[in-house]
Amino acid sequence: MESIRKVIIIGSGSAGLTAAVYAARANLNPLVITGFAWGGQLMLTSAVENFPGFPEGIMGPELMEKMRQQAERFGAEFLDRDISAVDFSSNPFKITVGEETFLAESVILATGASPKWLGLESERRLIGRGVSSCATCDAPLFKGKDVVVVGGGDTAMEDALFLSKFASSVTVIHRRDKLRASKIMQERAFRNPKIKFIWNSVVKEITGEKTVDSSIIENTFTGVTSRIKCDGVFVAIGYQPNTGTFAGQIELDRKGYIITRNRTETNVEGVFAAGDVHDHRYRQAVTAAASGCEAAMDVEKYLEGKEDQVRASLALKTPDSN
Repeated sequence: MESIRKVIIIGSGSAGLTAAVYAARANLNPLVITGFAWGGQLMLTSAVENFPGFPEGIMGPELMEKMRQQAERFGAEFLDRDISAVDFSSNPFKITVGEETFLAESVILATGASPKWLGLESERRLIGRGVSSCATCDAPLFKGKDVVVVGGGDTAMEDALFLSKFASSVTVIHRRDKLRASKIMQERAFRNPKIKFIWNSVVKEITGEKTVDSSIIENTFTGVTSRIKCDGVFVAIGYQPNTGTFAGQIELDRKGYIITRNRTETNVEGVFAAGDVHDHRYRQAVTAAASGCEAAMDVEKYLEGKEDQVRASLALKTPDSN
């Protein structure tokens, strides 16, 4: 147990690192508990071409490293370990990391959300080299190419439609014989001449040495396998918010995302959320960064309010010298 920190930031993607920059510049001396796999989803991304300020694009890991260095320059402290427990039942809040417990007047939760993957070895090997979970991020890289989208929900249809603006063809592979997507999204996809569907099928393997060159699919009824030549595979079977440690501590929605009020406030006073851990709509590095900025500024105002309350309380207890 150590002295009480002004703010602890849990998570180190673009939301957490931006929050660290703003909190450090506000002289809050933030501690960022990054997790062992620090940097968030951009550490698995190759070229990032839609983050402002990099006209030639930048590699995902390089962008995260630059953001971390910027936060460190202003005095943010980093701990590259995973949290094991939190206690938000009283202030100061307790964050446990292994055998250590840290105390904080405020906390920013920026643990993000993880894409659900197919679980294939070839998929892991080719992430960032043709395999992606973010069409909005990577679609321009596949201009004039053939791509596959795996999934049947709204996210899959949104990805397929967005990819059709760049790719020559989009093949949607779905394990069932009908989509789970909303009616309007289905109709848009069915009307698009670039999008075709393969039903009752699953991806068994993604092939390619340096980059994706094909997908091997299996019919769920017949067991027959076939090969589809493609330059990219977009996995769109959903996201899982990284909030397991927070269950029972703060309010979550039915999918596990943190519920916020006034942009970043949770139902626990002094605990804030930023980035994909509460945003299941946009899921972009730039929107997560903006959310991290908001959370840090909200923390600063919250702490100032607490200090004003303490000063007012002391003033009431101190007799008037006159």
